[in-house]
Amino acid sequence: MNAARHSSPTSADHAVQRSSSAASGTGPPPEEIAARFAAGDEDALAAAYRQLSPLVYTLAWRSLGNVQDAEDVTQQVFLAAWRGRSGYRSERGTLTGWIVGITRHVVVDALATRTRRADTERAVARSQEESVRRHSGDESEAALNRVLVLQKLMFLSPVQRRLVGMSVYGDMTQVQISRETGLPLGTVKSHIRRGFQALRRVMEASG
Repeated sequence: MNAARHSSPTSADHAVQRSSSAASGTGPPPEEIAARFAAGDEDALAAAYRQLSPLVYTLAWRSLGNVQDAEDVTQQVFLAAWRGRSGYRSERGTLTGWIVGITRHVVVDALATRTRRADTERAVARSQEESVRRHSGDESEAALNRVLVLQKLMFLSPVQRRLVGMSVYGDMTQVQISRETGLPLGTVKSHIRRGFQALRRVMEASG
């Protein structure tokens, strides 16, 4: 892929976008661009972008293997370079080397972000799988318990059978059962308690 075909980044006052309409040519020498860049000349930012963005993009693309990520890194590099231009010192090296150093840092951050995102997605997926598995297990166990209870209800008295059935299969509270049947709440509680005790004895005996 031609690294020079990527989209230009947005920067302060759209200096980079203005560079797209600049006349073609070799442009000023790198030393002049670097000095003007460090002094805050936005035209120098545009010139630096014209000259160096293909290199930045290529480095990012080789590390990340993704066009969109490489374009994002290129944008971030030049934004970071412009905002931190006061930290550039020509006596320590060229503007090209300084921007390549920024590129390495931004690429490392992008890779770390990608790793964290992948770890988060895997953690969420595992959590969802566990939730589904646990829910399914709970539902299966509950369904089995209901079948076992149904088989043993015949051992209860008619009143106990009705009240326990309303509790187990109707998912009704004891207060709701009391209102539905007209029986006192204490009577409902007593019948249901004795009903479950009887069921427990029958299931233990048959187990």
